[in-house]
Amino acid sequence: MDLKRIIAFNLAGLVLLLSWALPHGLPWTDLDDRIFWAFNQWITPENGLWNDTLALLNTRFFDAASFGVMGVLFAVAMRRDPRPDRVRRWFGIGVTMLLTAGVIAVVTNKAITYGHPSPTRFFAHAAHLTDIVSIPTKDSASNSFPGDHGLMLMIFAGFMLRFADRRTAGWSVAFVMLLSAPRIMVGAHWFSDVYMGALSIALLALPWVLCTPVATTVTTLVQRGLSRLPLPR
Repeated sequence: MDLKRIIAFNLAGLVLLLSWALPHGLPWTDLDDRIFWAFNQWITPENGLWNDTLALLNTRFFDAASFGVMGVLFAVAMRRDPRPDRVRRWFGIGVTMLLTAGVIAVVTNKAITYGHPSPTRFFAHAAHLTDIVSIPTKDSASNSFPGDHGLMLMIFAGFMLRFADRRTAGWSVAFVMLLSAPRIMVGAHWFSDVYMGALSIALLALPWVLCTPVATTVTTLVQRGLSRLPLPR
């Protein structure tokens, strides 16, 4: 168990929460407003190509593409793993990651009672992409806190940082920012939904899985369970 890292990450998560929850957390509100309006002002009938691009980036197809990107990075990490029996090992890592994501999602939904609408619902005079484009897209949410899409990306990146090679892990972190950006740009999430809400949850929860024997133990158990199956190495 790497207690120093657990404490460091947990303290960072608590600082993020306190920076938002305490009265002096007003900078988050100001930052949220500035980022939202910086992008919302571009959603006009005159910017057809930008509107269509933004709409496509907030469809279920793009969500599927995001999972596809994670699948490719996962496959690359497995390919670069020099260890023997890497297929079974990474299958175990994948199962552990999915279990972790499921538990965190359930606990988050049960434990967090606070919620707020997305900026496109909060501001009465905000421009709505759905009023301009014909592409079925998502530009609002009745409760956008925390950023669940961003949280799942962060969980994936956390596992890549723990188990993958440095280059693949770096790309995983980069894709957290790239793939979570469209939700913020269209106004379906506040900036703080992702980089305060989701990030603080990741910093508080993931270290207890990745910096303790939990992840390695579950991965090893799954790997041993598959040892009798004729999987390629």
